[in-house]
Amino acid sequence: MIRFLISRRAMLALTGLAMLLPAPGRSQANYPNKAIHIVVPFAPGGSTDVLARRVGDKLAAALGQPVVVDNRAGAGGALGADFVAKSAPDGYTLLAGVTGSNAIAQALYPKLPYDVIKDFAPLSTLVTAPLVLAVTPDVKANTAAEFLALAKSKPGELSFGSAGNGTSMHLTGEMYKQAADVSMVHVPYRGSAAMLTDLMSGQIQVAFGDVLVLMPQIQAGKIRALAVTSKARPPLLPDVPTLDEAGLKGFEALSWQGLFAPAGTPPEVVEKLSAEVNKALQSPDIRDYFAAQGFIVQGSTPEAFKAFVASEVKKWTPIVKYSGAQVN
Repeated sequence: MIRFLISRRAMLALTGLAMLLPAPGRSQANYPNKAIHIVVPFAPGGSTDVLARRVGDKLAAALGQPVVVDNRAGAGGALGADFVAKSAPDGYTLLAGVTGSNAIAQALYPKLPYDVIKDFAPLSTLVTAPLVLAVTPDVKANTAAEFLALAKSKPGELSFGSAGNGTSMHLTGEMYKQAADVSMVHVPYRGSAAMLTDLMSGQIQVAFGDVLVLMPQIQAGKIRALAVTSKARPPLLPDVPTLDEAGLKGFEALSWQGLFAPAGTPPEVVEKLSAEVNKALQSPDIRDYFAAQGFIVQGSTPEAFKAFVASEVKKWTPIVKYSGAQVN
């Protein structure tokens, strides 16, 4: 009888202690019960920041908890990505990742402190966008085919600019050189603005740039768009052919943005977040706004996004090695 009472008291004590401890199943069922943070690995005001804030507003309304954007700029997005990779896998710290931080970085940084595949749980693609192959008006080429012939006839004489070493603009140029079997000199700049200035003045002859950045100068006739790097023509440039159409079959280079959680985040939380993100992306205000900026709003399942990221790493790794680009 005494043994029974002791056992019963011990059981009651243990039960009381268990009630004080966090219960994974219960906390996941109640997710979210506090603010969610979306880490943007760039300074405020850029497209990734604006996208995260707009999607975050939709998530906050749907989930009933605040969604706070946390800007952690540095190392081309790697600083913020590393912070999220090492955060608790509970669904309360997310990453607005991009092509550079979550695909290219794996090959570009010899000592990258995170693994772009193993350390994240992809939630959904957010947007994609092509780059534009543009030339200065002095270049004697009105089509992508004519430019290719010109580049082949002048190996090493043409210069292409980018917003910096290891950027998607730089590596898309390297991909083009490899696919077209041409030789061009890469000229890196500190950002797109300086690159565009030199392109318009003829200091460089060609650039692979963002639609949004180049569009005003294309419309003003100060530079000429010859092709886009996506498989389909973007709505903002319906008359500009793709490089695939122009003869480089299978060529595709996209700038993309997506939402990630740390690896190990419970599957039910991943699925819930992904579903709400995809609902947010269907909102006309989000779709219309980003379409006007040259983006294709493109949600996905976690599984499809995971496969896409893996394919992007596989695509960009040999291009980085071919280019010789490296960031320490």
